[in-house]
Amino acid sequence: MREEERNSGRSGTLEAEPESENSRDPASEAPSRGEKATGKSRHAEGTFKVKKWDEKPYLEEDGTKLTRATVTQAFHGDIEGDGAVEYLMAYRTDGTASFVGLQRVDGHLGGRAGSFVLQLTGTFDGQVASGAWSVVPGLGTGALRGLRGDGGFTAPKGPRADVTLSYHFE
Repeated sequence: MREEERNSGRSGTLEAEPESENSRDPASEAPSRGEKATGKSRHAEGTFKVKKWDEKPYLEEDGTKLTRATVTQAFHGDIEGDGAVEYLMAYRTDGTASFVGLQRVDGHLGGRAGSFVLQLTGTFDGQVASGAWSVVPGLGTGALRGLRGDGGFTAPKGPRADVTLSYHFE
């Protein structure tokens, strides 16, 4: 994958805003920005931008390759903060790829501060990377304990991606 394709922003970091967790009651807050309440569930939208992409092959054979990428991103929108993701990718001879990853996000979601982990799968069609993710249960911290949900992202070539997350708290 060429450098501009690798910087297509396939996962995210959140840019945390300083604020005391005790300064507000997240349970009583209305949805923010593009966030929509849907019953007990909420829907968050935003973007992320790749800050760093470090990808190395660990197996190459007959025009295919397997790689591992360590990526950091900045999230903006209903999700704000920093994140880090580890991807495993499988490239085909035509330049398309499939990938899996685990991403930790540290910041704010719907007015709540903390961190959470996303498990993701996706594809790169040569022009656009897209993926689906789900919150890994039991790994939320701070006011994001009990977070559950799923969503995804779409990242055309370049460092920016559009993201969504439908979520609720247990």
